[in-house]
Amino acid sequence: MAFSEQKLKEVESIIARYPAGRQKSALLPVLHLAQQEFGGWLSSETMDYVASLLKLEPIEVYEVATFYSMYNLKPVGKYMFEVCQTGPCMLNGSDDIISYIREKLGIKPGETTADGLFTLKTVECLGACGYAPMMQMGKTYREHLTKERIDAIVEECRSKAALNN
Repeated sequence: MAFSEQKLKEVESIIARYPAGRQKSALLPVLHLAQQEFGGWLSSETMDYVASLLKLEPIEVYEVATFYSMYNLKPVGKYMFEVCQTGPCMLNGSDDIISYIREKLGIKPGETTADGLFTLKTVECLGACGYAPMMQMGKTYREHLTKERIDAIVEECRSKAALNN
């Protein structure tokens, strides 16, 4: 396991942003790169590799990767539904949306559909309380969720996946 030459240069650039001896400060962005480069999730092997690059103990990387919900510690689907489950979203029905997604896709939070298309994840506040209930899909937010909107999103994802096959 190793980053491509281009990614290694990117890692070096990230590390250079911080004072000498403070390479641990580069951990979050380097973990993002690793997750992108190695299949969308962080295996133990990947985290050990990141630790070696940053001259850290593996446990230091594991502690960070397990703390933040933005890091995936097992393989995930092509489309990840990260549904906010904090106060404002819950008051606006995110618990019903989570239940509906579970029923529609046949998966629980933390699981991936058998076809590898969808993963359901519950997360803490995504900072878009005025648009509740909402979820994040990759780099985009899906807001004011209803059962009908979930149906449309699932169909949109399935259509995109079919086009790419």
